[in-house]
Amino acid sequence: MGSGKPTIDDVAALAGVARVTVSRVLNGGPNVSDKVRQAVLAAVEKLQYKVNVQARSLAGGKSRVLGLIYSSDVETEPNSFYYSAIELGALRACSQVGFQLGTHAVNQHSLRKADLVMEIIRSRRYDGLILTPPFSDDAELLENIKAVRFPVVAVSAGRPAQSIVPSVSIDDEAAGYELTRHLLLLGHRRFAFIKGLEGHVSAEDRYLGFVRALEQAGIAPTSARVERGSFTFRSGIDIAARILNGSDRPTALICANDDMAVGALFTAHKMGLQLPRELSVVGFDDTPVSEIIWPPLTTIHQPLKTMGARAAEILFDTVSGEPPQPAEHGLANLVPHRLVIRESASSPSL
Repeated sequence: MGSGKPTIDDVAALAGVARVTVSRVLNGGPNVSDKVRQAVLAAVEKLQYKVNVQARSLAGGKSRVLGLIYSSDVETEPNSFYYSAIELGALRACSQVGFQLGTHAVNQHSLRKADLVMEIIRSRRYDGLILTPPFSDDAELLENIKAVRFPVVAVSAGRPAQSIVPSVSIDDEAAGYELTRHLLLLGHRRFAFIKGLEGHVSAEDRYLGFVRALEQAGIAPTSARVERGSFTFRSGIDIAARILNGSDRPTALICANDDMAVGALFTAHKMGLQLPRELSVVGFDDTPVSEIIWPPLTTIHQPLKTMGARAAEILFDTVSGEPPQPAEHGLANLVPHRLVIRESASSPSL
């Protein structure tokens, strides 16, 4: 190194790695071992290397801003935590590498929803976009974005979308299976299932896992009462009332997200049911409300903040010119989920 300011090549030489590896570490990219990351960071500290974010942005023609698109229907209540957790995870990842995050709410029922997303892309305000359901499952929209070579990552996308663009998700089918299997092992045989919004493919996979578990247990899936909700607390209240006032009340009610499960618990309490002895209710996502409701909710932990951060990290690599990792095309970047067992589910009394 000469007498001038240290360069990225100086950092690479001192750390004993390639220049591209230094770039990946500084951009918070994945697929770097802890040993290599620590070596690069030690070199950065020793050389007092400073990244001129503004100069790099101007030189590369990049805004260093990512966009997050989420659905918003002004006629219904929002999901209490899902989108905010995705946003928080992406924002934390962005702040670590000098990026900013912009958010856009697009009405999923608008006839112009795809055009609105494409207009955001054409505005060139962003270096890349994170799409959440249902936009992350819109195959035609994803193909159009891919055709203009704009960086995009789909969060919680179903299998068809995963074959088009990079995606981040959990294995929803496996999670639905594990949740149902837990209830079967407790002794339940009469089930009901409240689905989420139509078109939310990953949520539909949760139902497919439910069906697989029932079939393995020798229970006909057609014996279960199945209704479609909207992921909202209110839909959980209303649909649970229809289900629980029926002639053949289930002993276990599975909901495709926690908000609907909490609504179902509200209805069950209002009916005077003894929970969980007379009715087990389980949810999905492990949102904060699942711990404070009574009884605390058995659910699937979906690491939403991790998923938002991972989506941003994939875009960092794409924007910086890194070649995509094999898992990022044709196969989702899967993050682990886990079954969280609490007091809302137990063996049935009958």
